[in-house]
Amino acid sequence: MSKIIRNPNNPILTTKDLQPTFDDSRVVGVLNPGACKFGDDYILVARVAESCVQQDGWYRAPFMSFDGEKPVLKTSCWKTAEIDLSDPRKFRFGSQSYLSSISHLRLARSKDGLHFTFDPEPFMAAEYPDEAFGIEDARITRIESTYYLTYTAISKDSHGVKLAATTDFVNIKRYGMMLPPENKDTCLFPEKINGKYIALHRPFTDHFNLPGIWYCESPDLNHWGNHSCILRPDANNIESKKIGAGPEPLKTENGWLLLYHSADDNSVYTLHLCLLDLDDPRVVLKRTREPILIPQAPWEKEGFFPNVVFSNGWIKEDDGRVLIYYGAADDSICLAETTIDDLLSCLD
Repeated sequence: MSKIIRNPNNPILTTKDLQPTFDDSRVVGVLNPGACKFGDDYILVARVAESCVQQDGWYRAPFMSFDGEKPVLKTSCWKTAEIDLSDPRKFRFGSQSYLSSISHLRLARSKDGLHFTFDPEPFMAAEYPDEAFGIEDARITRIESTYYLTYTAISKDSHGVKLAATTDFVNIKRYGMMLPPENKDTCLFPEKINGKYIALHRPFTDHFNLPGIWYCESPDLNHWGNHSCILRPDANNIESKKIGAGPEPLKTENGWLLLYHSADDNSVYTLHLCLLDLDDPRVVLKRTREPILIPQAPWEKEGFFPNVVFSNGWIKEDDGRVLIYYGAADDSICLAETTIDDLLSCLD
């Protein structure tokens, strides 16, 4: 873990850096950004979570309604005493689950990779019924001159993975549902392998085993097949609840470096590495048995959802440095720095 150096300016982005987009709401989380270089700019596509301002004795949850010509924010309301709010992220009433907040994706730009400024308006927000509970946790992959974004879309039909693309981080083309519910934590490889696009994803499979990381491939980014589980949680350690892929894998001479997260039985989230074969990424060559980053700083241990470090964005610099952008306690965005060599040595 000493090979991953936290930036002394952490957290680099917080809820104080943004105003809510809806009336009578508040920003409760700025977190889990996708990351890339675009020209001279460092780009983050951050998740921004907003919740309703609550009233005594009542609890309101936001969602987007698509009954009219345009999506409109609405709220559902319950007596606080009738629902379980032990998990600040979500709750259940009757047979239906609800999120306590609704998220959109917001661009932040920087010239040095440290000091970021948010765009004034959302980059992407809920536009379709299968996004009624919001969109979250974008991963960015550049393939040739196009930047592809995979992100989680949430509705009453649960979590699915959608695909979008941009060439300028102004205009966005939305391709629709890439992997149906229940699925999330999806990243694309930055190049074709054996003539196919490759993705890693995390279907929610908890009946006979814990949720793990799956491989799939496509001839056209639209039709995905040849699914197989390539990495399962180690139920005897800190991965005892689930694991999921982080940002796009980084290509090295030794193999594809994959950053992934795990959660244990106490919902403590940590970061790990594995190394995949260059020619057949279904083959796991090595994996870390101990996390490379754990919640330690106060803003990682305390916040909207405590004890979380979660990354779906990193940038490999030309000099071998790697900038890891990560969400802390589902509350803020932090930066850590390492090198390709140091990451590979974590696997020894």
